[in-house]
Amino acid sequence: MDSRLEAVRDTVLARNPGELEFHQAVTEVFESLGPVHDRHPEFLEGAVLERLCEPERQIIFRVPWTDDSGRVHVNRGFRVEFNSALGPYKGGLRFHPSVYLGIVKFLGFEQIFKNALTGMPIGGGKGGSDFDPRGRSDAEIMRFCQSFMTELYRHIGEYTDVPAGDIGVGGREIGYLFGQYKRITNRYESGVLTGKGMSWGGSLVRPEATGFGTVIFAQEMLKTRGQSFDGQRVVVSGSGNVAIYAIAKAQSLGATVVACSDSAGYVVDEAGIDVALLRQIKEVERGRLTDYAERRPGARYVAGGSVWDVNGTVALPCATQNELDGEAAAKLVSNGLLAVAEGANMPSTRAAVGVFQDAGILFAPGKAANAGGVATSALEMQQNASRDSWTFEHTEARLTEIMVGIHDRCAETAEEYGAPGNYVLGANIGGFVKVADAMLAQGLI
Repeated sequence: MDSRLEAVRDTVLARNPGELEFHQAVTEVFESLGPVHDRHPEFLEGAVLERLCEPERQIIFRVPWTDDSGRVHVNRGFRVEFNSALGPYKGGLRFHPSVYLGIVKFLGFEQIFKNALTGMPIGGGKGGSDFDPRGRSDAEIMRFCQSFMTELYRHIGEYTDVPAGDIGVGGREIGYLFGQYKRITNRYESGVLTGKGMSWGGSLVRPEATGFGTVIFAQEMLKTRGQSFDGQRVVVSGSGNVAIYAIAKAQSLGATVVACSDSAGYVVDEAGIDVALLRQIKEVERGRLTDYAERRPGARYVAGGSVWDVNGTVALPCATQNELDGEAAAKLVSNGLLAVAEGANMPSTRAAVGVFQDAGILFAPGKAANAGGVATSALEMQQNASRDSWTFEHTEARLTEIMVGIHDRCAETAEEYGAPGNYVLGANIGGFVKVADAMLAQGLI
């Protein structure tokens, strides 16, 4: 790391003790930015990095709610509004027991660069709660969401901050959140949340967007080596929204997705994952992958372990942060891996990324490869603002155009800065320069 940036990084880490995921995200970005500051000393003079690493606003609040038996629970809610140089804060809400300020800040920091790469006028933010929706009834989730929004509503708006979904927050939760926002404000402000239902302001392709976008980016990477998804053997982690639609898109392009996972284990299906069955179990029945193995002839379930023990030519980590470590990366490489595209946010550890890059594996970081979700959220905002509705085909075409543009921007930036094929450097520099220019133009704020 450039010594000038290392001093800034050390200060950031000292000011944010214990926030390990945030530290990891900051360090990963800073390692790419030395060449930028050689060309743009004004960024150092304007303390752009120092300002970029300090959120514009951090909101933490209490969320009290009652379960179906009348017992009172108290959770903690977060919204980190990180950077608005390019537009209103934009980023999802995550409901999961692991959520704390460090995770929300890491996600929000990544979101700044991801949103910049889309070319859309959106800033970076993130939020959530340590509430666990698993095993809760619809009525309990509704009461939690209503309590959460009773505080959050005063901090968001279509020109200020536009949340969306993330882990634990799907269409059901967005519906409850939007309903409470509408009730409190007495405004039908469609653009205040994205990921809405199709019949009340949502965008077609939004459920599919992150998974589809990850595969589109990976397809563009493969093209640089004269290959495609056709005939590839693909391993996917996760079995939620992102994973399901990454599987669907990869198989539509001729790949065979042979494995996916959940928090308890993974399933191997050499015939290719049955997407319709997987969707039924995970999205409708809210079941487990053990149910998939029981109902799918030829599939086998492996309790515990790592899905990365399954060999494949393309890996799509679509579950959560730091799920793919250096040891797993080395095993994948030894088993004939060609490419990795991150469908989740920072799912590969720094050690894993190093293994992939040293082996010459095509590697797409999440801030580039999984930007399809937020890009389509921005398209949903456009439709809401114009009181319009687009067809699936039109929206998918726009998503494809955006993802190809992100790939090309990353590839061209890496080439420009003397590191051809380094998508990590290309994504970090491409996103940073866009935001830094805007921050300087808008003065010291």
